[in-house]
Amino acid sequence: MLFLQRCKNTFQKACLGSVFAAFIFSTPVQAQSDANRQFGTAAGQKVVDAQDLIKSQNFSAALNKLGEAVTLTDLSAYERSSIHGMMAQLQYELDDLPAAISSFDLAIQAGGLNEDESREFTKHKALLLIGSGQYVDGVRLLQSVVGTPSDPCGEHALTIYQAYIKAENYQAALECAEDWFAAAQPKERKHYDLLNFLYHHTNRDGAQADLIKEMIARWPDDRTLWNSWVSLLAQSGRDDEAFEVKKLLYLAGHIETEPEIKKIVEYYQYYDMPYQAGLILEREMNVGRVKTDGKNLIRLSELFRQAREYERAIPILKKAAEMTGQGKTWAQYGEALYNEGQCEEAETAFSRAMGLGYDRGKSWMFVGNCWYERGQLEHRPECEGAVVKDRENSRKIALNAKALSYFKKVPVTAKNAGAARKWTEFVVAENESFDNYCAESEKIRRDLCFIKIESAYKMMVIRGEFYLAPKDQYCLVYKDEYDRTFRHGL
Repeated sequence: MLFLQRCKNTFQKACLGSVFAAFIFSTPVQAQSDANRQFGTAAGQKVVDAQDLIKSQNFSAALNKLGEAVTLTDLSAYERSSIHGMMAQLQYELDDLPAAISSFDLAIQAGGLNEDESREFTKHKALLLIGSGQYVDGVRLLQSVVGTPSDPCGEHALTIYQAYIKAENYQAALECAEDWFAAAQPKERKHYDLLNFLYHHTNRDGAQADLIKEMIARWPDDRTLWNSWVSLLAQSGRDDEAFEVKKLLYLAGHIETEPEIKKIVEYYQYYDMPYQAGLILEREMNVGRVKTDGKNLIRLSELFRQAREYERAIPILKKAAEMTGQGKTWAQYGEALYNEGQCEEAETAFSRAMGLGYDRGKSWMFVGNCWYERGQLEHRPECEGAVVKDRENSRKIALNAKALSYFKKVPVTAKNAGAARKWTEFVVAENESFDNYCAESEKIRRDLCFIKIESAYKMMVIRGEFYLAPKDQYCLVYKDEYDRTFRHGL
């Protein structure tokens, strides 16, 4: 792009080049070895007069003098091509690019140029087309004279790729720019920036990411490059590499703002490392780079809870609940306590949550489940030698009863009402199963003892006395019942 601006202002020096200038300002009337490549007296005099006017910077007058020369009759092809070429130069100096382009066409068509001259005039016409905004036509014409199948841009790669960029043909520009980049020695930032720009506009995310990696090696303090690299790695599906780059940035101390730090936290959580994410967020809150407010405290507790670090999450949630005064936060605190089996504290937290308008059904369900799960840690009720009223002293049954009381508190209009009813039925059935189990165990014990007692009575004929073995002495408690049932008539 800089080239096009420079061409517009200093075309004679920077764009047409020394070859063209030497052709225009040489003395065309001097003798030539080829008799067909020299000026006659009439035309030669007018060209000499025009050259004198050019030396005094009187371009308009010089152009008029050349206009007189080109209308002379019997001009040779060489004279006509030379005069039109000189007119093109002057028309450019007078900022009349369309006329200059037309004069170059006439110079070529006149047939007085050799192959090299025709090639140079065509190249200058192409440059003028580019300079006048006709990028596609100009660049194609330029490539036709400077390019080859193996090197389509040649020594004018810079001009060609810039013209293609102006025409927004980024793919064509990239072909020349890559040649320009490869040939550049040494490679400067401008070379890298150009490829970076074109890779972006041709959607070559992978190549752009690799290029930026090279740039970072040369300019490691440029944060824009680092951020671009991360973005491109992610866009090209190289998420793991993007995460590693973000980690490097953070560990090197290049990430300091709250949004950037939170982005790092998100990366760690996304890659299933919630505990490490929580440690980062906690550390940054402690040093003050991340605000210690209710929202961030809740986020921190979520990370620790996701990592099943409930004990660590509990004091954080309590602080967040006290800071925000929100029912939902108190409920989250209660849920964390529930996960740790701290039922009394969970009940208190859920009570605070309900007082602030939180869902009563959810709250009582959590408390009921907490007490029921606490009861599951207790032993089953003992049946041997016990009666039902004694089994009510069982810790498991007592906790089941407590759980039932909370399930029954769930409002019938709550979404959890159906679940609460099923839990109630389940716990009642479980308690009844304990009773039934003990009753069945008692019946089996009694029937077995009746058999042993009956056997002892039969052995009295031989032993002369009623005798139960030491291991069967527990059956004596059933002897009176046996006698009343089976020996009352003896």
